[in-house]
Parts: sequence; structure tokens; C-alpha cells
Amino acid sequence: MLEYKAPQRDIRFVMNELLDSEGLYQTLPGTEEASEDMMNTIVAEASKFCEEVLAPLYQSGDEEGCEWSEDGVKTPEGFADAYKQYVENGWPSLAAPVENGGQGLPNLAGVILNELTGTANWAWGMYPGLSHGAVKTIEEHGSPDQKDTYLGNLVSGEWTGTMCLTEAHCGSDLGLLRTKAEPQADGSYAITGTKIFISAGEHDLADNIIHIVLARLPDAPAGTKGISLFIVPKYNLNEDGSIGERNQVFCGSIEKKMGIKASATCVMNFDGARGYLIGPENRGLNAMFTFMNTARLGTAVQGLAHAELAFQGSLKYARERLAMRSISGPKNPDGPADPIIVHPDVRRMLLTQKAIAEGSRAFIYFLGQQSDIEERGDEAASKEAADLMSLLTPIAKAFITETGYEAANLGVQIYGGHGFIKEWGMEQIVRDARIAMLYEGTTGIQALDLIGRKVLGSGGKLLMGFTKLIHQFCEEHKDNGVGAFVEPLAYYNKEWGELTMKIGEAAMENPDEAGAAAVDYLMYAGYVTLAYFWAQMAAVAHKKLEEGSDDKAFYEAKIHTAHFYFDRLLPRALMHKESMLSGADNLMEMEEALFAF
Repeated sequence: MLEYKAPQRDIRFVMNELLDSEGLYQTLPGTEEASEDMMNTIVAEASKFCEEVLAPLYQSGDEEGCEWSEDGVKTPEGFADAYKQYVENGWPSLAAPVENGGQGLPNLAGVILNELTGTANWAWGMYPGLSHGAVKTIEEHGSPDQKDTYLGNLVSGEWTGTMCLTEAHCGSDLGLLRTKAEPQADGSYAITGTKIFISAGEHDLADNIIHIVLARLPDAPAGTKGISLFIVPKYNLNEDGSIGERNQVFCGSIEKKMGIKASATCVMNFDGARGYLIGPENRGLNAMFTFMNTARLGTAVQGLAHAELAFQGSLKYARERLAMRSISGPKNPDGPADPIIVHPDVRRMLLTQKAIAEGSRAFIYFLGQQSDIEERGDEAASKEAADLMSLLTPIAKAFITETGYEAANLGVQIYGGHGFIKEWGMEQIVRDARIAMLYEGTTGIQALDLIGRKVLGSGGKLLMGFTKLIHQFCEEHKDNGVGAFVEPLAYYNKEWGELTMKIGEAAMENPDEAGAAAVDYLMYAGYVTLAYFWAQMAAVAHKKLEEGSDDKAFYEAKIHTAHFYFDRLLPRALMHKESMLSGADNLMEMEEALFAF
């Protein structure tokens, strides 16, 4: 049976010591109250809720799953009560603007809350999770009337939101979508079509569900240039804002899935449902990217969550499970065997999980801060933060979910045969983690976005903005006791730019070269990016030890894990380098007919 304990010490380390959140938020308008004490209190209270309310429902929810009927979808036992507590405690409004009924705390607070709820129970966390993207979309693109109508209840959690993009025939190629939007005399639109893979599209947790839907107007241009965005509520609203009659949108079925079985993944049928245009006609995909970018960062949190949960379960098991003797001599001479944590290969797996989880936490929290700077900083700082977010979001989404899945699989391996058995919980983490590499665009799509739109498309400017930060760090720390990390980091940072030029030059001759290199390029970028954060954490830990900190074991563990990352995981970037430089011919020259014979 899994037992989740929120990693409060590491959260505080990243939030306060690594990223100096209090110092940042004293400089950003509207976040001055986000002191270290306040943020620590929020973490402590959220941890208590997640450990005591959500975590006990993780395995039972998977076992029970969701139940579909013509009347709607019933979530597993305890989910609705947990959501009621979540709303009553004010958690949905934590990082929303005060003018929309929120508490006005930084986005980072919301990111941390998402990690805690997601690690405790990812399937449950998806029900409120999609609402954040709906809120951001309406905030940025909605009319004043739409904001007044929908934001208050979405922010409070009384209502939830969804993102209705894809259809059975188009997958990620949204230019092929067929859902129609017919203008009505009252200014609304009749939305008709079927959407698939709609997370939390129907459930029994909230009074209303606000769907954010992509559809085509009559005579709209073909492809992505002819897509518009609409608000479609489950229940229409009366003139006074109260809930009225049922709209013509229904859940036709729920998917039978590999994992996250307690989260309803719905087929949604729109049969002339009343909808309202958000933003300009035929510019819906541009507006939807607000939702998608929010969701991409949220999906990166999923990789962190599964790595953390797998590591916690693995560490407990490795300390308790007795099997064989250490090859260097007995470590538990009074027992029948040694605990498996003494074996080098088990330590390799545990340290891989730990390095992935803690490195990913630093990376994601950094992005949470950048989103706050983008929203609240001065013009120059906001532009710099936006550029960093643009470059790093596809890396975070793809790399952290890929490595998070690896960490989850290592959990099964550490448990051995027991890891394959349901009651221990490890196989559920693997099943739940697998979807993260598909959500909001597969790893391949994120890689194409990175190398095509963000790096080559910006002429390398977005990349240089980040590699400059790494260079500055290396220059500042080359002589202060962390040279073992600075020297290789500086090498990889320089090489990243050189590889980009080689791929760019090859792509000018043959566009397939960029596509062929894309995933390896992203993974290389991910390993170098995580190395940057591990080097930073090692530098902070080194300084704390020099100052004589009482928390010696914590900081020593940071430095040991940083060494492990640089020695064992960062060299994987070399494999990705060789693979990306091998060119497109080994992929494209073989005739299609030869794939089968």
C-alpha cells in the first residue's frame, strides 16, 4: 500500500533557498504578501490535505474507476467529498487574480499545489486541473461580459472547465477538425460535432462544466486558419447568472484506459449546443494556445509527480526488503540477508529516481516563477521571462514526462515481482504516467515545436537567452568549490549552440533533417537543462555547508545526487548528440514498401 508524504523540505529548499521566492515577490506588483512564512504555511496546509484526504483515494479510485450512464458520470467513492473539501478550503482560487475572486498569490503557489495534489492522486487532480487553463483563456481572450459571467465560479471551483480540441479523425492535426458553429439570431452559436479524449468532460463533482471548444464557422478557411474558439456550458445560464436548462452537450461514453482510470476521459457530443465566441473569428487556435501552454506546464508536473511517488515507494521498500548479501560483505549480519538498498544496482535506480524528481522540481518551479515575472514584471523583465517560457515549456513537458515515466518503471524494477502486483501500487504509477507523454502534443510534437518554431524559427535568439543564463552561472561559480559541475556544464552549454548550428545548416539543405534530429535534440536539451539546475542546487548546498548549517545531511545529499547526475545521467546527452548528427537518410531512404515484406 502506497503512503504519500509531501516532500516539504525539498519544496522549501527549491522555493526559498534556490529560487529566493520571497526576494522575487517583493519586487513584483501584487505579490508582496507572498513571504517565505506565508508560502511555507501554504505548503504545510496543502500537504496535510493531500496526505490525509487525496492519497488514500489513489489506489481505491483506480480499482473502482468511473461509471457512465445516460444521466452522467459517477466518480469513485470519496472523490466528490474530497472536491467539496478542496473548494471549501479555498484551494482553487489560490493563484487567481483578486479581481476575479482569487487570492492573488503567485502562479508558483498554484504550481506547488498542483504537484502536491497530483502526486497524492493524479486522477483526482485532473478534475480541477483543467479549470486553470479555462480561467487563463477567458482572462486573456474573453469579453468583459464573459469574464463577469464565468470567471467567478470557475475560480472558486464551484464550476470546472475543460479543453475540447481533438476529434477521432484528426488527433493532433487540428486543421482537420469538423465541428461546426452556426451563428444564431441572439448572437450565440449552435455548436455541432463530437470531441474525444476530453478529460473531466462529465462528472459529479461540480454544479456546471464550462467547455472551451474549437469549431469552424460557415465558409471558414480550410486548415488551422479557419478555427474559432467558443465557450459552451453544460448548463445554460439564466439572466441573473443562475444555472438554467441543460445545454445540448452530453457525454456519449467514457474511454476504457490503460491508466488514470479514476479520471473520466469522455467522448463529448455537441448537438446544436449553445456556445459563445471567444476572441476574433478564425483565430481560435491562437487563443487556445493560452490553454495549451498552461496545460503543457501542468503535464510536466505529472512527470515530476510520478517520479516522486515512485521514488518514495521504492526507497521505503529498498530499506525494508531483505535479499542476498552485499558483495562487499554483510551489512545486516544479524539478519538472514541484507536490505536491497545496499546493492549498487538498486542504488543506481533509486538515485536515478531521486535525481529526476528533485531536478524536475527545480526546473518546473523556475518556470512557475517565470510565468509570474511575465505577468507582473516590467516590460524588459516580462519579455525575457516570456522568451524563456517559450523555449523551455516544450522541453519541460516532453523531457520531464519521459524521464518521469522512466522513474516510474524503475519503481516496478526495484520491487521485483512485487512491483508487477497491483496491491503495491508501482504498476499503477507506470500506467498513470504513460499518458503524460501523449497529452498536449506527443514528445515528437514538442520536439518539432522546440527545434522548428522556438530555436530555428527565432534564428537561435530564444536559445541564446537561456544559454546566456547558464554561461553567467558558470562564470560566477567556477572558483567557489563547485568546479566539478561548472566545467562540464559550460562544455555542454557551448556544444548545445554548436549542435543547433549544424542541425540548422543541414535543415536548409533538407527540411527532413530537423524532423529527424528533433527528439534527440530535445532530450539533449533536457539533460543539459537539468544539469544547470543540479549545478545550481549543488552551489547552494555547498554554501550552506560552508556556513555550518545544522541540516548537514540534507545538503550533503544534494551534492551527492548532483555528482550522480553529472556522472551517470548527463552523459546520456552524448548518445543523443551522436544520434541527431547521424542525419535523416537512415530514416528516410528506405522505401515504404520495405517496412513489411
